[in-house]
Amino acid sequence: MTGELRDDETEEEYLHSFIRKQGNIYKPNNKDMENESLNEKAMEDVHTKEIDLVNRDPKRINDDVVKVDFEDIIAEPAGTYSFDGVWKASFTTFTVTKYWCYRLLTALVGIPLALIWGIFFAILSFVHIWAVVPCVKSYLIETHCISRVYSIFVHTFCDPLFEAMGKCFSNIRLRTTKEV
Repeated sequence: MTGELRDDETEEEYLHSFIRKQGNIYKPNNKDMENESLNEKAMEDVHTKEIDLVNRDPKRINDDVVKVDFEDIIAEPAGTYSFDGVWKASFTTFTVTKYWCYRLLTALVGIPLALIWGIFFAILSFVHIWAVVPCVKSYLIETHCISRVYSIFVHTFCDPLFEAMGKCFSNIRLRTTKEV
C-alpha cells in the first residue's frame, strides 16, 4: 500500500490496515514497540520478583563471616573424649539453641531492623540521586570552565615566557673537569 486510497477502500479501512501494519499500543507488531513493552516488563519484575526461600544468600555475602557450627567451636582432641551421650547431647543442645535463638531474634528484631535498613537505604539513595550526583556534575562543569580559562592563560602568558627562557638558557654548556 503506497499511502493513497484505492477506489474500493474507505478511509476507515485504510486507517485500520495502517494500524495493523505499524502495531498499536495494545498489541505491538513492530520491534520497537515490542522492545519497549519488554523493558517495561523488566522494570516491573524488579519490584515484584519472587523471593528465594531455599538459597537466601545468592551473592554469598556471608560465606566467611557467620558460618559457625558445633565443630568450629567445640572440638575434642584425640585421647580426650567425653562420653558419647554427652557429646551427642552437647551437639544437639548447641545446634537447637543456636537455631531457635536465631529464629526468635529475627522474629523480634528482624522486621524492625528491616524497616530501619529500608528507610536508611531509601534516604541514602535519595541523597545520592538528588543531591550528590547533581553537586558532583555541577562541580565538574564549573571546574571544566575554570580549567579552560586556566589553560588559555597558561598558553597565552606562560608558554611564551618559558619558551624564551628555554632559548636563553639553551646555549649554556657545563663542563666538568677533574683536578689532579
